[in-house]
Formats: sequence, C-alpha cells, structure tokens
Amino acid sequence: MRILVLHGPNLNLLGSREPALYGSDSLASIDTALRQQAVAIGVGLSSFQSNCEGALVDHIHAERDRTDGVLINAAAYTHSSIALRDALLATALPFVEVHLSNTHARESFRHRSLLADKAIGVICGFGPASYRLGLDGLVEALRTRGVV
Repeated sequence: MRILVLHGPNLNLLGSREPALYGSDSLASIDTALRQQAVAIGVGLSSFQSNCEGALVDHIHAERDRTDGVLINAAAYTHSSIALRDALLATALPFVEVHLSNTHARESFRHRSLLADKAIGVICGFGPASYRLGLDGLVEALRTRGVV
C-alpha cells in the first residue's frame, strides 16, 4: 500500500509560522514522523508540499496510478479549491483531510471545506497528531476495503 501526503500553501513555514496556533514542529519533522509511522505499519509513503494549487493538482494526477490513498492538508485551499476537489474525485483516490488547528474554532470562512463531504474522514485540532491519526484512519479504511 502506498500513501501520498499532500501539504498545501504556507505549510512549508511550519515551526516559524504562528507557533501559538500551529505549534513549533517543522514540516520536515512531521514528514519524518509520518515516514517512521508508515514503516511501522507496513505501508509506503511519499509527501509533497506546494504553495501552488496547480502543482498540487498535477501531483495528484501524476501519482494516481502509484497511490492507494491520500492524506491531505490542503490548508487555505480547503476552503477555496474546486480544482483540488475535482482532482481527487477524477482520480478516485480515497482521502482523509487533516488540519493542525481546529478549523471550526477559527474564522467563519474556515468552517467550510470543499473536500470534507467526499473524504473518508476529517481530523483537525490535534496539531501534528492530526497527521498521525489521519494516517492510521486512512490505512485502516483502505485495509477494510481490501487494499493490500
């Protein structure tokens, strides 16, 4: 089983960007922890971050035949990107949406996700643990569906 982790805009600044809200872990440390978790549960994992919507869409397209599921923190694109939604639906890749912060406890425009209604699940508000919980949930769902 192969999992693709997608990180949206501004997540490359984790660790220095608003640490009171997003924590002090860097994106690299989150990816390292996810790779270690993936090894422990017997799945392959790759990750990709971009501040550009089109690059994220292109990466989903490019990885569609090499990926069984997607763990995605679309960041601000969660609330605005029909293109990301369409890419995930067009490739029929099952996905779990994650967020470091509790988007429902923030500004009202962050309460709406364009991905959530098509996601296997949504996890938010647990900091970096949101990714770990999301990976566990995605892998469990895929194994339940018979993906090796």
